[in-house]
Amino acid sequence: MLSRTEYLTFNLPARMAFENITPRIETIVRESGVQEGLVLCNAMHITASVFINDDEPGLHDDYARWLEALAPFDASPERYAHNRTGEDNADAHLKRQVMGREVVVAITAGRLDLGPWEQIFYGEFDGRRPKRVLVKVIGD
Repeated sequence: MLSRTEYLTFNLPARMAFENITPRIETIVRESGVQEGLVLCNAMHITASVFINDDEPGLHDDYARWLEALAPFDASPERYAHNRTGEDNADAHLKRQVMGREVVVAITAGRLDLGPWEQIFYGEFDGRRPKRVLVKVIGD
């Protein structure tokens, strides 16, 4: 069995943003030599996400508005108990919980086995500092 582990680092300037990481994952899978297996991609920070969806800017705008309506940014400790610890990012933790921590994608014939519109995204909910994503490829 083959395996490969890589860490991608992101430092997005916006508090909330989405970045298509599919090409980077495809490169890692290709370089791993795995023909049949799985790739795991997970955000290693509790205010970031990895998810799969369509690469359509309107959808990303919809996500941002929807997430902000669900968990609005508010640095004050009155809205969120977490912010009473001196943090200001309780909303980012909640947004991450909704969007998810990780994805697992099948590798078939050496390529990501995604649906026709599926792409892999990094989601940032408390940006402006470096954060990592683990990419683990396993298979034959």
